[in-house]
Order: sequence, then C-alpha cells, then structure tokens
Amino acid sequence: MKRINVGIIGLGTIGSGVIKILRERRRLILERSGVDVHLVKACDVRRAQADKIGLPSSLFTSNPQEIIKNDKIDVVVELIGGFHPAKELILQALKSGKHVVTANKALLASEICDILSVARRNKRQLKFEASVCGGIPIIKAIREGLVSNKVDSFLGIINGTSNYLLTKMAEDSLTFSEALSRAKKKGYAERNPRFDVEGIDAAHKLVILCYLLFSKLIPLDSVFKEGISDISHLDIRYAQEMGLVIKPLAIAKKVGDDLEARVHATLLPKDHMLAPVNGVFNAVLFRGDLVGDMLFYGRGAGQFPTASAVVSDLVDLGSDAQADSILKSSVKPRIRKVRRMDDIVSRYYLRFMAIDKPGILARIAGVLGKYRIGIAQVSQKERRRAKFVPVVMITHHALEKNLRNALEAIERLAIVKSKTIKIRMEDF
Repeated sequence: MKRINVGIIGLGTIGSGVIKILRERRRLILERSGVDVHLVKACDVRRAQADKIGLPSSLFTSNPQEIIKNDKIDVVVELIGGFHPAKELILQALKSGKHVVTANKALLASEICDILSVARRNKRQLKFEASVCGGIPIIKAIREGLVSNKVDSFLGIINGTSNYLLTKMAEDSLTFSEALSRAKKKGYAERNPRFDVEGIDAAHKLVILCYLLFSKLIPLDSVFKEGISDISHLDIRYAQEMGLVIKPLAIAKKVGDDLEARVHATLLPKDHMLAPVNGVFNAVLFRGDLVGDMLFYGRGAGQFPTASAVVSDLVDLGSDAQADSILKSSVKPRIRKVRRMDDIVSRYYLRFMAIDKPGILARIAGVLGKYRIGIAQVSQKERRRAKFVPVVMITHHALEKNLRNALEAIERLAIVKSKTIKIRMEDF
C-alpha cells in the first residue's frame, strides 16, 4: 500500500466533491489502486463551506500557507480558480516540494509553460486532468493511450452550456434567450454566461489540448472565437431540413506546419459522430495516424465528474510520485504558428433576410460569384405578408477572407435587412 497525503485549497463545488469522494470511497480507491489517499487539511476563506460538508475543525484552515508549508502533505490540490492567488499558491507548493493537482483551465491556458518549468526544476509533477472535459479522461488518453500516434486534428464539443442551449433550441423551438433562461434555472449556465456562450471557456480548453498534442503553447488571443447568441431557432430548423445539425465546436487542424485553432458554431451532417451529443454532454473526436478516429464522450462538467478527475490524478501521483513532469522541455513543437482565420477554407451556411422581389437571388449570387464563392444549394423561405424573407444558401468551399468581403458588400445593398447569419460547415 502506498499512502499519499493531500491538502485541498478551495471548498467550492469541486473541492467539496473531492472531499465527499475521499470520505465515501477511500477504501474502494485503495482496493482498486493500492493507493491510500489521505486528506490532511482543507482550506477555504469561508468557514461556512467546511460546515456545509461537515468537515471537522481539525481538518480545516482559512490560511492556505498551513497547507503549503505542512511537511506532512505530499500533494496540494488547487481548486479556487482564477489567476491570483491561484498561480502564486501553485508555484509556492511546487517550490516547497509538493506535487500539484489543479482544474484551473484559464490559468493553464496562459501559464502552463512557466508552471511546468518550476515543476521540472523542483522535480515535482503538475496534474490537470480535471481542467478539460470534466470526468472524461482526455489528458490521460493523450499521454498514454495515444502516445504512439500523431494526432493532427480534433473536433470537440467541450462546453456543456453552449451545447445545452443549442440542443434545447432544436428540441423545443426556443429562441436563444428562452434557452438561456432555462439553462440558468437548471444551473447549467452562470448568471453571466459570457465565457460559455462566446467561446472563451472552450478556447481555454482548446489551448491546453493543443499544447499536449502539438508541444506548443499557442496564445489564447490567436484562437478564433465566435459565440452562438446570433443563431436562431430558424437556422436550426433550416439546417435540419438539409440533414444537418448545429454544434458548438472547438476545432484544431494541423495544416502543413501551421495550426487552425478556432471555436464557433459548426454545421455537421446528421450521421456525424458528434451529431447525437446533446445537452450538457461533452465529446472529443481525435484522428490518430495509427488508431484512426476515436471518440471520447461523457459529462464535461459538474461536481462529481470533475471531482472524479481530480481523484484520478491523486491516485496517479500515489502510484508514480517520482515520475517526471507531464511534458519534457526539450520536445520540439509540431507546429510553427496559428493560421489566421482569413486564410482558412470552409463551406458555409448563409441566411440573408432579403426583400421579397424577383431577381434578388440573382443579385446576391452575383456578388458571391464576384468573390469566387460558388453556391451548392439555395432556397427562399416563404413568409406570408412579410416584406423581407429568409434566403438560405450553402456554399462550396471558399476562403474565409473572400466570404467576409462578399458579405460586407451584400450587407451594403438595400435589398438585405440586418446582418447575415454565417455558420461554417465541417467535413472532418
């Protein structure tokens, strides 16, 4: 039996979940792994958090230094989130000779290289399985199961809030606002859902996955991010009529020495492997050169799925506490730079609100043709007594820059009302 002594900083939803698992399943974990995960101390600025889960006073502190400086503790679990003081506490723990487990995706997306450098110098490990896709063992799969593969691309539904919103809009014909209101009532969306609906949360996770797969930390601001709030239940219905579904995807593709890294709503065929992933569920589709396509599916957030991933990291550390950090500093990056969004090529769904007069389709098609954008499919939706009607098109593959310029020209025409809805299509 190996024993690992743990200190937890942060007793919010995830921290409380970790403590519940360690209390109720400590024996099961020991029987399965041979590792006894022992809670020495837990910290939170709010004593009420400890009382809420019945944590004894002997195991509680409001001072994180009582964990950082405790020689009996082998691993510090950071679950407070944010940048400060999370980063400082993680670095202090590593310098004090302790391993660190964290779920802090926002911090890792910008600081993982610096943190890993400190871990290597102090011969400690940084574990962060819970930072991406909750209880789905994505990072373990990359490190171990796919270690012999070159993975040059992946698609992921890695934000459950956005996926829930689009699912409910599709199932119940809700507007975006109606779906968001329902998500908030069920606890699937924050009071301020900006990070989820604008793609920022998914971008953090995308950066971490790209770092593991391509050995290069790409700047967060180089990831293209486009939210889902402009999508209407009409777009979802029109997509369904064409045998397509709309999903909030994080996409990474190695193209030569460059990388496409983007987060946006995407149209997929109904028979695509990610098409049936609904509600708050997450899924990531990897394409390896040896294994082919592999789909990882499960709950990407929530108290116990995420806490389960934290406990998995603790067991790993108990089993192999002397192993080196997660990524060697000498690994050569597999990519040179992130490709500009203007340079990507895609097919597109377009919805114009155009005046209901003869010749309108020809005028729109003429502008698209001027910018070398071919039309694969078109339909004009009838709306009785409406001055403006929806015109829906699917394009052939086109350069993003050309499409952007074409839409700017079309939107200057008097025949078109409001901004054009544009949704990219994915062939992966």
